[in-house]
Amino acid sequence: MWGGLPEGARPVSTAGPGPFVTRVVYELDGVEHVWSSRAHRKRALRHGRAALAWQTRSWWIAVLFMIGSTCFALGAVPGYVSLVGIGADGVTFFVGSIFFTSAAALQYLEVVNTAPAVGPGPTQLRFVSWEPGRIDWLATSIQLVGTVFFNISTFRAMIESLDAAPASLLSWRPDALGSVCFLVASWLAFAEAGHGWLSWRPHDLGWVIAALNLVGSIFFGLSAIGAYVIPSSGELLDAAVANSGTFLGAIGFLVGAALLIPEASRGRVAGTG
Repeated sequence: MWGGLPEGARPVSTAGPGPFVTRVVYELDGVEHVWSSRAHRKRALRHGRAALAWQTRSWWIAVLFMIGSTCFALGAVPGYVSLVGIGADGVTFFVGSIFFTSAAALQYLEVVNTAPAVGPGPTQLRFVSWEPGRIDWLATSIQLVGTVFFNISTFRAMIESLDAAPASLLSWRPDALGSVCFLVASWLAFAEAGHGWLSWRPHDLGWVIAALNLVGSIFFGLSAIGAYVIPSSGELLDAAVANSGTFLGAIGFLVGAALLIPEASRGRVAGTG
């Protein structure tokens, strides 16, 4: 939801996936300006001054997601579990989920401390808010919940894998709840970046990142389907899909996270989008 224009500004046009407004063109003092919710949020500012890359939340979000994604991709490789054992593989997935949750928490903090309009964010650091009218708040909140589901499922799998037979090649089965949360959150983030529920903006870095995350979430969802346990036999529906879906989903998030760094650099001055 659009939070308002500066005093004296005249709105020219708005866009966004209804009912959300994610892009506004307005005129102020005879000059046309463009406000975009993602670009506004990703400005690399620190205490009102331009910041070094590593001093920004976006940089840390990127690094934490990259580490978590690497752990998930590595854990899904059959050769890795054969080399280190199913117990260590379970630990790898759990550690990856902790990095995912840390990144998602920072992403949520980035949203709640950014004003939903032109201008600075809250003057004091906020740790929580209730803003369901903002598409970025919904996306980051749902994703954070999804990472917590992954924390729970990977922790349970890690404990079980410490006593599992060495021949097993699947230490963690993606849980459906976490995968659904990731899919919904990624779709909302994609809609925000593209200013519509469906869009094609391959020259927009923010859109590319959101699209990669959406593709990664789709693969995580396919992985969860493949990991469904058939009640009559106790076997997985498709172990190969479960492993490959986890690997490809992690790669999608890894590449998307890496691109957050150049996006943050471009956003050191409030951008358009």
